[in-house]
Amino acid sequence: MKALMISKDSLLHAEIAAQGSARMPALQLVASRQGLRDAAERPLADPPDLVIFDAGGVEPGDWEIVERLARQYPNARFMLLAREAHQELLIRAMRAGMREVLQLPLVHRAFHEAMDRIEIETGVTRMRDGKVLALIACKGGSGATFLATNFAYALATLADKKVLVIDMHGQFGDATLYVSDQKPAMTLADVCAQINRIDGAFLDSCLVHVTANFGVLAGADDPAKAADMKPEHMEAILRVARQHYDFIVLDVGRQIDALSLRALDNADTIYPVLQLALPDIRDGRRLLDIFRSLGYPMERTRLIVNRYEKGGKLRLADLEQALGAEVVHTVPNDYLSATDSVNQGIPVLQLARGSHVARSLADLVEVVTERRVTESKGLFDRLFGRSLAEA
Repeated sequence: MKALMISKDSLLHAEIAAQGSARMPALQLVASRQGLRDAAERPLADPPDLVIFDAGGVEPGDWEIVERLARQYPNARFMLLAREAHQELLIRAMRAGMREVLQLPLVHRAFHEAMDRIEIETGVTRMRDGKVLALIACKGGSGATFLATNFAYALATLADKKVLVIDMHGQFGDATLYVSDQKPAMTLADVCAQINRIDGAFLDSCLVHVTANFGVLAGADDPAKAADMKPEHMEAILRVARQHYDFIVLDVGRQIDALSLRALDNADTIYPVLQLALPDIRDGRRLLDIFRSLGYPMERTRLIVNRYEKGGKLRLADLEQALGAEVVHTVPNDYLSATDSVNQGIPVLQLARGSHVARSLADLVEVVTERRVTESKGLFDRLFGRSLAEA
């Protein structure tokens, strides 16, 4: 988005430029003018999308020039910055067609919230209604983190969705290592510590970006910081994330505490991950009993069986009967492909796209996104590289 800034305050200009460059997509200050008359007498050949106007020192007669600028740039949005937003000023601003009025000194969160509204109105971005999917391990070593990160990558890559993974492990979270070699600059604990800044731009700046539409918010790396994370912090993060991502995948881990419960309360679907073994089934039953005691509807809980091998003594029907829940998906035991992916920090879809586990993740994408059969054929063509005609 291109903006014209009208202000004599060079520090304010620099502040707006810095905040605008941090946005995704960036706000570009393509021109500046010292005052209203300067702006009116030197119009831009390429009309701006946004005019940011500092009201400091404006005389009553100057509002006619503001209205003239509004006619000069009929498709632009106007943002008024003022140190004293008194009633007369607000009335003048409304008459001139200004819908965003911000008080100085500039509050960065208010600025980004205003920019979010402007971008949605102009069609630069759209407000999303993201779905929160929580993957929770019934037992340690069940592979929930591998599935959460690789499934999220599959959603972003195969279904062309904007996806966020939040690593909720209280300490030693390592979700980023499964899909990237980048070192996180910020963690979930850091975001919680600055929760007053939370908006789409701030959240995006805290992520490890694996692809253009897939990022990971790393887990807390310091137990002391993790202790300061509050349930209301998680609720605020999820509220903002829903507006900016199609899917938010939570890697909950195994802990059941106030933070994870608030996340599970906000989840649209909960996927307990377990293996077809008695210890997993025992812990899975305990977990589902907790969910029932919390009043979670069973239709929100969908089991995923990882490292599944057909022909074992325990059957899926036995598992469903023991737990009283549906197995929505099974992931085959593809040890070599999964291990290579984890050791290299490369998503299995990228590293071994023809593997059994990659095909299983593609199937799960179809289940979650509820794609039609005709659309799902396109998924496999993109994943495995050959169309029926080529075959």
